[in-house]
Amino acid sequence: MFLNYIKEFFVKKSLKNNLHNVKNEVFTSNVQTIGLLVDESKFRHSTELINELVQYGIAPENIKIVAYREKFEKKKEYSRPTFGKKDIDWKGDITENFLNEFTETEFDLLISYYEIEKSILMLVTSKSKAKFKLGFSSVDQRINRWMINTDMENYKLFVSELFKYLKSIK
Repeated sequence: MFLNYIKEFFVKKSLKNNLHNVKNEVFTSNVQTIGLLVDESKFRHSTELINELVQYGIAPENIKIVAYREKFEKKKEYSRPTFGKKDIDWKGDITENFLNEFTETEFDLLISYYEIEKSILMLVTSKSKAKFKLGFSSVDQRINRWMINTDMENYKLFVSELFKYLKSIK
């Protein structure tokens, strides 16, 4: 327990250093690729969220998702790439290959689908090379370029607001 507290402290320190290097890019093109970072500890409707994005014209093969879970069940196969606290080291570096690949991909849009500030999720968001980042208004405003004020369970409203804003800036 104590070691987890110390690790959390160092991850937060790394996150704080990353927040000083945030690039604010201008959104100028149509959204073709979406990265989806979901906290599946709190939200279990990832498939429905993806289906909602597809209904608005995003091709399913252009949506890449990674999920965070606080606790893993032993010997259980997860349907999507899933990571946890063990996949971030003490220095705030990502040790899992699929998560490194996710953060290095230049998505047109990264959706950070979590509403509670967890340093590991915030670190992955800040390290992402996505052109534009979107999340909930309850999370630190330095991480995301856009924030939508709704709750996690209301994913249909979240997606409709997202595409309403995307249409207004074209």
